[in-house]
Amino acid sequence: MKNLKLIVFVFLSLTVSAQRLYFPGQDWEEREPESLGFSNEKIRGAIQFAIDNENSVNRNLKNAIISAFGYEPGFEIKGPTKPRKGPNGLIIKDGYIIGKWGDVSRVDMTFSVTKSYLSTVAGLAYQKGLFNLDEKMNTYVNDGKFSSDHNKEITWHHLLNQSSQWKGNLFGTSDWADRPPRNLSIEELKTQEIAKPGKAYKYNDVRVNLLSFSLLKILKEPLPEILKREIMDPIGASSSWRWYGYEKSKLNLNGSVVSSVSGGGHFGGGLFINSLDHARFGLLFLNKGKWKNKLLLSPNWIELVQVPSGNNESYGYMWWLNKGERKWESLPENIYYGAGFGGNYVVIIPDSNLVIVARWIDSSKIGDFLKKIVDSQL
Repeated sequence: MKNLKLIVFVFLSLTVSAQRLYFPGQDWEEREPESLGFSNEKIRGAIQFAIDNENSVNRNLKNAIISAFGYEPGFEIKGPTKPRKGPNGLIIKDGYIIGKWGDVSRVDMTFSVTKSYLSTVAGLAYQKGLFNLDEKMNTYVNDGKFSSDHNKEITWHHLLNQSSQWKGNLFGTSDWADRPPRNLSIEELKTQEIAKPGKAYKYNDVRVNLLSFSLLKILKEPLPEILKREIMDPIGASSSWRWYGYEKSKLNLNGSVVSSVSGGGHFGGGLFINSLDHARFGLLFLNKGKWKNKLLLSPNWIELVQVPSGNNESYGYMWWLNKGERKWESLPENIYYGAGFGGNYVVIIPDSNLVIVARWIDSSKIGDFLKKIVDSQL
């Protein structure tokens, strides 16, 4: 009888906890931080910190991209860009907005936060049984991209955690031309030895774009349309976001010309989105893939994206993890986040039931900013 009472108590506690998580409709309810266990004054202080520590990246983002990556051999802007404005963001506790700053409705480039959305589309394909993580890519994409002795060993798992070491040229850019060492000549870059697939981590947008291309091949539908139908519309996101590829990434799919979208804004393109939509996306992950009573994304996939790569403990399936070299020592280890050039972040803090979106913050200050929020708990 005592055990039965305990089970009932735990069930009721979980039910009450689930009911506490609020999901916004068209409007998003705001609450005072103190009503949800956070200091009003400290949250205001954290917000001011974010405003005061704006990223120094040029607000003309086309110029900023060229400044950052223009040294790469043959570099060119392939996709659209858009100038940015000032910092903005949101602090979400239990689903409610307890802090916001700047223009959270403004649509901006989000650079490599796009990769976390790309990973989500991969998760949708995975939960439909369209691929197995350890299967070779040449089983699915047989147009020559994975036919060499080196590339034929690449799996979905390798592409997702950036350990593929793929060799080749995609949409006019070679793998070796992405963030190359500055002390090597072009000939040395072309002939340098690289690790076997799965044996080393290398952040590389050409290879990320190859994942996007491969997903397009197996899904046979533009990835933005899938993301909209299966994730963004069900969570009530706006219609203002866009996901771009390049002029050179267009291909014929079932008789229609479609764009293979990019996994970031390194060459322009990627996801253009506002902070409110980012926050809804983050809330879906905080609730393990469930929006209200509807499961949109498998909890198993959400666990998988948080498994550290064997070659980089700080990186999962296109989400950064609070582990390894990038660990914020004073913050919970189970934090995970999307991060992009110029100080773009979508951060999930499960222990505190928090989602934090920060745009255009100094990247060296993001850990301090998050600590200020976590330390605001009463």
